Amino acid sequence: MARTELDDTGRQLLDQLFDKWSLLVLAALCDRPRRFNELRQHLPVITPKSLTACLRRLERNGVVERVILSTEPVAVEYRISPLGRTLEAPLQALLGWVHDHLDTIDASRSHYDRRRADDCAR
Repeated sequence: MARTELDDTGRQLLDQLFDKWSLLVLAALCDRPRRFNELRQHLPVITPKSLTACLRRLERNGVVERVILSTEPVAVEYRISPLGRTLEAPLQALLGWVHDHLDTIDASRSHYDRRRADDCAR
């Protein structure tokens, strides 16, 4: 199978890794382990329900580990797994690309939107 071809399982995994929040959650956990509320503070735009669902998907796929800390009271910490750590370099490359090209992408979007508006006005 060529690298560009994926079966349903591979496509499903990509959908889960590249969904709305997963890349940002993974990037936060690559920095250091975090508790749930620390993740919410780091990513304030994500709702608790969405963060919970995202963490469960990432844990199910083996890229995040949920660790119960024996503190008083008991706490839960999320950390990147060894498998998840293998995503760090590609993840940082992708986020760096976005950062480096966002102005160009914004300009392209504006140009496209103006062109579409002109086409619709005709």
